[in-house]
Amino acid sequence: MKRAIGKLCSDRSGNFGMLFGLCLVPLVGMSGAAIDFGYAYSIHQEIQNSADTAVVAALSEQSIGVVTGINNDINGTVKVAQKDAKALFQAQMSEQAKSLIDKVSLTVKRKKGVFTATLTYQAHVPTTLMGILGWKQIAISGTATSRYDGATYMDFYMLLDNTPSMGVGATTADISTMEKNTSDSCAFACHDMSNSNSYYNLAKKLGVQTRIDVVRQATQNLTTTADETKRYANQFRMAVYTFGSKAEAAGLTKVADLSSDMSKVRKDADAVDLMTIPYQNYNGDQQTSIDTAMTKIAVDMGKGGDGSSASSPEKVLFFVSDGVGDSYKPSTCTQPTTNGRCQEPIDISFCKPLKDAGIKIAVLYTTYLPLPKNGWYNTWIKPFQSKIPTQMKSCASDGLFFEVSPTEGISDAMKALFQKVINYPKLTG
Repeated sequence: MKRAIGKLCSDRSGNFGMLFGLCLVPLVGMSGAAIDFGYAYSIHQEIQNSADTAVVAALSEQSIGVVTGINNDINGTVKVAQKDAKALFQAQMSEQAKSLIDKVSLTVKRKKGVFTATLTYQAHVPTTLMGILGWKQIAISGTATSRYDGATYMDFYMLLDNTPSMGVGATTADISTMEKNTSDSCAFACHDMSNSNSYYNLAKKLGVQTRIDVVRQATQNLTTTADETKRYANQFRMAVYTFGSKAEAAGLTKVADLSSDMSKVRKDADAVDLMTIPYQNYNGDQQTSIDTAMTKIAVDMGKGGDGSSASSPEKVLFFVSDGVGDSYKPSTCTQPTTNGRCQEPIDISFCKPLKDAGIKIAVLYTTYLPLPKNGWYNTWIKPFQSKIPTQMKSCASDGLFFEVSPTEGISDAMKALFQKVINYPKLTG
């Protein structure tokens, strides 16, 4: 080795030694850069991972910041969440990484029910071999953000069509049973109070379920779903309305007051039943004024809120019906009338004022079943049968229409529509 070095030093035949000496510094520096940058990258990853974890954990559903923000209806900076996020940020890192941080900026805010967290940091990592080149440290920085769409508060107003047409058998089997056991092959369980042998009583005797029976059960089941789905106390409230318990007093009728006590709503909803009529053809069978019901419930509902708090809930009209109006409209009916009696698909002009008031309309259309053996159906309903679902869908807010046929479960359909409503996109600008 000594001889080799001696030969190199005494060599006068070229400039290899000089070039080697000149290259040695940058070569060492470049080799050191790879080591220093690798270390800086590992520190950067550690800090970034800590930042990501902190902002996500600070806005988890049951975090102290989210719970405090919602319970106190905070609109703006959520200080307790910021404190929580900072503690989480520090807890995730090694002491070495903490010592290298120069600056941290952290904000957690809530606006219109939506939480956002932003954490930015600046740090430096000392170099070793890169110092030969005069590069004493490597600067690193980063940002971590997260968002949590806080629980949306919603008031549901259930408008349940309980008029005589909802006395039809709930399934094709129920319809067949009624037709086979009535002299005029009638599929409707008319609740005629003047006749102790009414088709309503016959349906009960035969164990036939009618549409209104299933709608009542589905509504009660939905109160359980609301209880199971809520994230916070009073997140959901519900009220139940029908078109009236009896034809003599037909009109919008409140069955259950707006309440977050779903057990009470469920109990009150047990009173939902088919509208009674004092005798056959009472008032020309004009008991279904959807126009009037929509107009009056709009007054009860008022304007919809943004859902950010219990004091500003979103409002949803949950309309369950077969979609056929039957009322006295001699001049404005969209279909032919007889003595002013108007039988028509829902008039969607009465849906617009609700939407204009910021109210969502969720429509569960219980398919109006063809009744080819029924002369009244063939004359008055069949001509516009195909328009019914189209009109019902037009009444609904975008994406909040659901049609259920006799072969499907109304309870499952109502639950599915409820899930669509609570997951409906929300503007947060």
